[in-house]
Amino acid sequence: MSKGFDLAINLFLEHGGILKTAHAKKLGINQNTLKRMLEAGLLTKVTRGVYRLASLSPLVQPDLVQVSIRIPASIVFLISALNFHNLTTQIPGCVSIAVPMNVLAPHIDYPPIKVYRLSQKTYSAGIEYHIIDGVTVRVYCREKTIADCFKFRNKIGGDIAIEALRDYLRQPKPDVPMLLEYARLDRVQKIIQPYLQAAI
Repeated sequence: MSKGFDLAINLFLEHGGILKTAHAKKLGINQNTLKRMLEAGLLTKVTRGVYRLASLSPLVQPDLVQVSIRIPASIVFLISALNFHNLTTQIPGCVSIAVPMNVLAPHIDYPPIKVYRLSQKTYSAGIEYHIIDGVTVRVYCREKTIADCFKFRNKIGGDIAIEALRDYLRQPKPDVPMLLEYARLDRVQKIIQPYLQAAI
């Protein structure tokens, strides 16, 4: 193995084993080296312009990782966030993400995405940071996710929001005051309260 490959592998490892082409270039790994490493089986192509060390374990959440890398402003949203928090039996057909109103999410071939644009206040509330496969993935917390599902119930189905609320209350340490705080932010407190009272 060439010294150039050794250096590139070490740089990949320092960054969680995964790099975008532009970031690799800034670190001194040129396109030709990436191509040769790919041909030698040292790298795998995660998605267009994103490479990962082939020696690493398979990705646990490949779709969330790909979207987080390709769309840095994205936050995992609605059914995708419910799925992440084990609050639904639904299997997402796409990755639902939230971005600020003024951000245009780029078109990506895979995975399929559904983009929701939120006001800055609702976009920036309740964000959790999770390291998945060496990549920081932003996901709304459980409480914000449930409030969001009630807010967007006409798009995802009210039954999904109600199921998520029931599942949430069965999970360890539900924080009802925090849930109501996010419900107020989303202006769905009066809608959630009857279901909350019935479930408690």
